[in-house]
Amino acid sequence: MMVLKHCVLLPKLLIAFNMKNIAVIGAGTMGNGIAHTFAQSGFKVSLIDISEASLKRGMETISKNLDRMVAKEKISESDKTETLSNISTYTSIPEGVKNVELVVEAATENIDLKLNIFKQLDEACVEDTILATNTSSISITQIAAVTSRPEKVIGMHFMNPVPIMKLVEIIRGYNTSDKVTKTIMSLSETLGKAPVEVNDYPGFVANRILMPMLNESIETLYNGVAGVNEIDTVMKLGMAHPMGPLQLADFIGLDVCLSILNVMYDGFKNPKYAPCPLLVNMVRAGKLGIKSGEGFYDYSESRKAEKVASQFSK
Repeated sequence: MMVLKHCVLLPKLLIAFNMKNIAVIGAGTMGNGIAHTFAQSGFKVSLIDISEASLKRGMETISKNLDRMVAKEKISESDKTETLSNISTYTSIPEGVKNVELVVEAATENIDLKLNIFKQLDEACVEDTILATNTSSISITQIAAVTSRPEKVIGMHFMNPVPIMKLVEIIRGYNTSDKVTKTIMSLSETLGKAPVEVNDYPGFVANRILMPMLNESIETLYNGVAGVNEIDTVMKLGMAHPMGPLQLADFIGLDVCLSILNVMYDGFKNPKYAPCPLLVNMVRAGKLGIKSGEGFYDYSESRKAEKVASQFSK
């Protein structure tokens, strides 16, 4: 059996940057995936959320994902045990970030919430701690401005599902230092990821290109050009996309798509980023995709959602 482990690369990183302890803010889909990835690579991870229930769900998700990896012989049972032992959970930011070298914030894509979290992190963390955000669209420069260490604030935009997807967008704000950028680039490589450095503009690269495509797909449906299955089939079979754009929007979360489009529309003042009225109405109606059980597709049976998610875990 072939066992893949990232931790063999860790000693070199520890010598260079002295990173051993990581904190992750938020135990949702992205947060638990980021915690999983760091813990599997040998780091001690503090997973922080305001809710014990959210932490429990996050840890259960990590355990299930590790079980899948064991079943596919990508890791051993002892690797799973070691990974879980590397994660501790907290409901308090000050308690969870004690003596960590890096914090990765993965809370809801809401600017006011993120600014509040970074104010707390700036007060609670030691001076040398790097503060990263997993934001998919919000300005790193704006987030950094509420701290006393803007040179140590950076974006680490992981892709979902984090343990599987290789790309990490590394976004440097206006004041992010070269040293911090190089540290996070090297750290990402140690996690087995492929980091790409980009500059701080709304949507960065991934969502600046992806979201207009998803929005145009929704417009195509809204204008009655074709149905949901037809639109997705054209893109899958004609453009070799692994998942159709409407199905992908459901997977991301229609509320998240709307939030990102609004950030880009506000940032660029360009009507091409204005969200489709159909998307706006679906979010208002609570049709958010997989997370709500219904979006462009019906996910009322939990196994349907698992089947969709599994397309990215093969």
